Amino acid sequence: MVLVNRVENGYHLRVGETKTTWSERALAELRSSGYRRGFARARVIAFLDRQRCCVGAQEIHRKLRELGEPIGLASVYRVLDVLAEKRLVQRLDLGDGVTRFEPVRDAEDHHHHIVCDDCGKIDAFADERLESVMRDVEQSSGYAVAGHDIVLRGACGACR
Repeated sequence: MVLVNRVENGYHLRVGETKTTWSERALAELRSSGYRRGFARARVIAFLDRQRCCVGAQEIHRKLRELGEPIGLASVYRVLDVLAEKRLVQRLDLGDGVTRFEPVRDAEDHHHHIVCDDCGKIDAFADERLESVMRDVEQSSGYAVAGHDIVLRGACGACR
């Protein structure tokens, strides 16, 4: 936990107020579920905590190896499966055959994705009006919506 006296990741925190990072929350959740803190698990969780958008397992593996971390691809997949099972990461299918993952953070950090069909560029976007419509759909449908992700497709400015 970190004591802060500033705006951090969109949160206004006061002196003495603590903010738990996603990685601290993930590790605590896994510990309470009986998982031990393994090397690969700690490295993948730390890597994911630094990401602002979705990444695939092979990208995580490649970047950790570039950082000198001796971690196997199978280990990355095992960690991601556990995190997804515990609903600590969200699996995303953006339509290109690569399953991506991103940490499930607080509601204030919720975003969606827009993908360029030509070059594959992925950008995150947030829109409170869209979220309001989603709440309306939840209310009118009678469903208790646990989560949602919207993927927009098109051509980015460079490819247009």
